[in-house]
Amino acid sequence: MTPEADARRRSVVSTVPSEELAGLDLQQLRAYRGELEAEEDKVSYWRRLVHARIDVLEAESGTANPLSIEDLVRVLGDTGSGRSRHALVSFRAADPLPDLPVLSEMWVTEVDPHDADQVEDALERLRKAEHQLTTYRRALHDRIDEATRELILRYRDNPLAALSVIPEE
Repeated sequence: MTPEADARRRSVVSTVPSEELAGLDLQQLRAYRGELEAEEDKVSYWRRLVHARIDVLEAESGTANPLSIEDLVRVLGDTGSGRSRHALVSFRAADPLPDLPVLSEMWVTEVDPHDADQVEDALERLRKAEHQLTTYRRALHDRIDEATRELILRYRDNPLAALSVIPEE
């Protein structure tokens, strides 16, 4: 287990209830956590697109090794957890989460791979976007962990509540 994953696991098993989430009933808390996870999927997918754009631009300009189709499939495809990424479009984040970059301009702008200034400018913008997405994603992970911790605490207090997610036959 990575140190980051271990720290996240420890934060989830904390026994301190969330004051922020105390006003949500169990169904609302589950829905909130689901929305956060859907947003994390979207942001993670965006990060993969930015990484792929950086890789392609560096390869085209000769500042990195050429890319194969397998490289792009690896970057854009499976997450390693057995789940494929899907870009989702609807989510209403609770404030305050970090601002997201304007990603559309990075794909609309043509970059001559032989113009070092254009390449450097594009790479700088992409790296800034990647940093913003990473910051946003970390904030989402913190909120997901908080919601998970709150669910665990509620299930400990009332184990039968966990059964309410099982569909009735």
